[in-house]
Amino acid sequence: MTEEQLSSNHPPLPPTTEEDRFSWLRLLRSRKVGPATFRRLLREHGSAQNALAALPEMARAAGIEGYEICPPGVIEAELKAAKAAKARLLCLGAADYPDALIDISDAPPMLWAIGDPTILNRQAIAMVGARNCSSLGARMARALASELGKEDYIVVSGLARGIDTSAHIATLETGTVAVMAGGVDVIYPAENSDLARDIAKTGLRLSEQPMGTTPQARHFPRRNRIISGLAQAVVVVEAAAKSGSLITARDALDQGREVLAVPGHPFDARAAGCNLLIRDGATLVRTAEDVIDALPTPQHQILPQQIPPIRLETAQSENAPRALHDVILSCLGPSPIAEDQLIRDVDASAGEIGPVLVDLELDGKIQRQPGGLLALSAQYPIS
Repeated sequence: MTEEQLSSNHPPLPPTTEEDRFSWLRLLRSRKVGPATFRRLLREHGSAQNALAALPEMARAAGIEGYEICPPGVIEAELKAAKAAKARLLCLGAADYPDALIDISDAPPMLWAIGDPTILNRQAIAMVGARNCSSLGARMARALASELGKEDYIVVSGLARGIDTSAHIATLETGTVAVMAGGVDVIYPAENSDLARDIAKTGLRLSEQPMGTTPQARHFPRRNRIISGLAQAVVVVEAAAKSGSLITARDALDQGREVLAVPGHPFDARAAGCNLLIRDGATLVRTAEDVIDALPTPQHQILPQQIPPIRLETAQSENAPRALHDVILSCLGPSPIAEDQLIRDVDASAGEIGPVLVDLELDGKIQRQPGGLLALSAQYPIS
C-alpha cells in the first residue's frame, strides 16, 4: 500500500469472494479487534488474511500471552446461522453498505441485515426514548413517526419497549429500520417478536453483533451510535436525565447530526432528559414539520441530483492530472462532503483521486475535516 492509502480515511476495499468475507469475519471476531483496530490492521497489512497471520505476534509484542485468533469453526457456525435466518452481510466499502455510516469514526466493518437493504438509500430520522414511556409519549412518537413516513423519511430506532416500539409500528408501511443490540436473529424483548418479523417484511433489521448473540448491557451503547449514524437527526421523545437515549443524543452530536427533543412537564422524570437537551440547545419539537425544518441540506444527497457524474476521458494525456484537479475543485464547496461521495461524483477510481487530493491539500485549496469529510479551504475563491 502507498503512504497515501495508509493515511487515508477512505473505507477499505470490500471483500469480493467468499474466502475474503470469511477472513473479514474471522478478523473482526478475534479477541481485542474492534472497528478501529480492524481498519488499522487492514491498512497496515493489506488484507484480512495477512492481518490474521500477524495477529498472534502482535499480541505477544503487546504482552498478551496465549493469544489465539477466532477459530474457523466459529465463523462457519455464524455463516450457517445467517443462512438459516436469511441474513445478508453488508461490508464496509461495498455498494450496499449504508453511506451514512461511512462518515462516522467507528463505523462497523460488517453488519448483518434481514429485510431490504435498499431502504437505506432513503433519508432517515432516528427516534428514541423511554422504555417505560407515558401513553402521551407513545402517542407523540406514533404521530411524529407517521408524519415523517408520509414525507418519505424512514424512521430508525432500536426495537426496545416504549418509544422505539411506537415509532416502528407507525412506520411499518412507509419504512423503518431496527438496529438491534444482540444478534440480528435474536429478538429482544421477546414481546416484539411479531413486530420484528413485520419489520423484516417491509423494512430492515440490522446488527453488528455475531449471529445468535444475546444482548448484554455493554452492547446497547455500541448499538446507539449506529442508530444515530444512520440518520440525519435524532429525535428524543421522553427520556430520563440519565438514560440510553441521551447516550444516543451525545453520539449524534459527535457525528455531526442534529439533535431534537420533545418537551415535557418539569415534574415528569421521564421528560427530564428531553428538557435538559432543549436547555442545552437541542431543537424543540412539536410536530414533524419542526423536525423537517431543522434538518440540514445534506451535501451527499444534493450533489447526485444537481450535479451529474462527470465522466473523465480514459485516454492518457499530459493534461489529465490538471483536468482532474479542476473537476474535483468544481465538485467541492464550503460545505463538507464525504470522500467516498466525491469519488462517485467524479466517477474516477480511488487510486486516481487519492494523489490529486494530497496535491490539493498541500496547495491549501482543500481541507480535511473530522469524519473523512472534504471541503474547499476558506481562502480558496469559489468561481
